[in-house]
Amino acid sequence: MDAVAVFLEIRQRMQKALLIIRGIKPESCPIDITVMPSWVELTTRQVCKAINFPPEVRIVPSSCRGLQYVPADGLHMRLLAQADLNTKLVSFGHDVLKSNKSYTFYCQSCGNRVINNRRFLRVLSLPSENWTDLVEEWCCHPSPFSDSLLQPQRDDCLLGHNYFLVTSENAATEARSDILCSGACSTLPTSGDSVENPKANSRVICKRCKTLLGDVQPSGVTKYYFTELLVLPSEDRFSEIPRILFIQSVVTQCLVHLSSTRSTFRFIIQGTDGTVYILIWLLNSDTLLVNSWRNSGVFPFLEHDGSSDTRPLEVQKAAKVLYHPCTKNRNKELTDAWESDAGVRPLTFPPKTCLELLLILAQSNASLPSSLQWMNSFQVAFLKM
Repeated sequence: MDAVAVFLEIRQRMQKALLIIRGIKPESCPIDITVMPSWVELTTRQVCKAINFPPEVRIVPSSCRGLQYVPADGLHMRLLAQADLNTKLVSFGHDVLKSNKSYTFYCQSCGNRVINNRRFLRVLSLPSENWTDLVEEWCCHPSPFSDSLLQPQRDDCLLGHNYFLVTSENAATEARSDILCSGACSTLPTSGDSVENPKANSRVICKRCKTLLGDVQPSGVTKYYFTELLVLPSEDRFSEIPRILFIQSVVTQCLVHLSSTRSTFRFIIQGTDGTVYILIWLLNSDTLLVNSWRNSGVFPFLEHDGSSDTRPLEVQKAAKVLYHPCTKNRNKELTDAWESDAGVRPLTFPPKTCLELLLILAQSNASLPSSLQWMNSFQVAFLKM
């Protein structure tokens, strides 16, 4: 039982938990199991092993039920559990940006400054992307509104769900040397300039690591993605956050926010080039996860979250999702059905970020017990917050 590992999934609101003790081989049976509020003890004829839960977790021993041995997984049991976890989430634009405060925007991948000491007089949230369709339903006459009303003015910052908009004048000084033009655009958009090809947006790329940060739209407004920038008050110093943790936290908070405000639980993750990469169905966002199993051989280059097999077990706040990869035209029929469904929300990110998210989901799925990896033909994954 040297390779015994623990998988504990707790639904925080319902205080219910699924405990799986992995790595137990049939030849180890029979096993005596002792369940206590803070630990589980496994005893065989040769060895006795105690598994200590994190201090935040307290289980109810008398609630243990459904104990069974699943050959591919190990011992399964369901319990009542309590866990008090006050996790400080990774902050991004919606949580950080306030009016009349000075901020510095860093490329999250390399730490390069993109916008330095910028103070916005107004920080406003944008409505849903389909707000014009709703206005047409409300008005009995031609809509008095236009898209131009939703363009930021000088010293404005408009917040979308996964991006923010600023005028080119605000960002021109800092980002001018980072802008690469696409299509027939041959001049760099600057304050007061217009893009020569109104149908082609200009990409904003970090001059240090060449990461796509956003684009300059035909109107001259610059659009940045929250997954690519770390926003900090100007008095704070840049602190590196592992890329895979940052992407998970920002994307998950975006999904949770949309599910609570728009009652949307299905999402299409697409790139700025229009390619659909992932279909995601958010199941719940109140999961607390303890998982000591490491499947490092699948995607070893993703193991950059500081995790270690020797450290004590830790509780992590996570969202449970179902997903389908859509690269190379996989799941095309379902993708077409979701694209025509008004209840599905598309979210756009740079293509590299979409691929990173897909690999993170695949790594999470591979680390789960095999009986939990699939649900109704969807793959299952947990995104850490």
